[in-house]
Amino acid sequence: MRSKASTFKVLFYLRRNRLLKDGTCAVMIRITLSGDVVAFNSKITVNPDHWDVAKSRLKLAAKGAREINQTLDEMQASLFNHYRELERMDSAVTAEKIRNAFLGFDEREDTLLTLFSRYLNNAQKLQGISKSKATIQKYERCFRRLFDFMKKTYHVSDILLKDMKYEFIVDFEAYLRRDCGCCNNTAAKFVQTLRMIIIYAKNNGLIFADPFTNYKIRLETVDRGFLTMEELNIIADKEITIKRMAQVRDVFLFSCFTGLAYIDVFNLR
Repeated sequence: MRSKASTFKVLFYLRRNRLLKDGTCAVMIRITLSGDVVAFNSKITVNPDHWDVAKSRLKLAAKGAREINQTLDEMQASLFNHYRELERMDSAVTAEKIRNAFLGFDEREDTLLTLFSRYLNNAQKLQGISKSKATIQKYERCFRRLFDFMKKTYHVSDILLKDMKYEFIVDFEAYLRRDCGCCNNTAAKFVQTLRMIIIYAKNNGLIFADPFTNYKIRLETVDRGFLTMEELNIIADKEITIKRMAQVRDVFLFSCFTGLAYIDVFNLR
């Protein structure tokens, strides 16, 4: 194991000696691990006049500063996540190994369905504890939809997380509505489950760019209708001679007056 005295730092700085034709320059990333240093290009360019050296970020008054600074924050968080993961699994962590893991040069390439499968397996172990059977089934359906979608649309069985783009989400929603006959809200709920997996990937440092950044999930308000008090009283006053049916009526009325969902009433003892 690496010594507890190990220090890991991430610094963003500008390559001011190599200005591009538009006057901008590259934002560089320097990783320092207990004196071991490696630097590489972040692929982000900024106007050097708008760079705050003390904060290693773009000045807030600059155009696009919020988005660029957020991306830098996400890069930094991803680097720290890779460092912690490597430290847990590797007794000889180096700055270069962290850089390679961040850039996707490591041996393990995380894919969407591989990660989804791990998430699903963990969720299945929690069924009856913190996850309901219906929730697990919802995840399983989304997993199958994604697999079928990629096979039919892209002719692949999986996709690298880092290759997921905004277009992938748009194509998935179109597939759900066109090929699966899903209504707007059903398609939106499948996309919500996909977004949950992407958030899980970000939180684990597997990606730093969120393909959902400019994507809006829109759920339409649906009028489900309801029974009036007069109608409920008619049901309550109805004389039912079959004991089983009378119990069903009583449970239904109990659910109406308490607001409990069907599954909650079903689990009552």
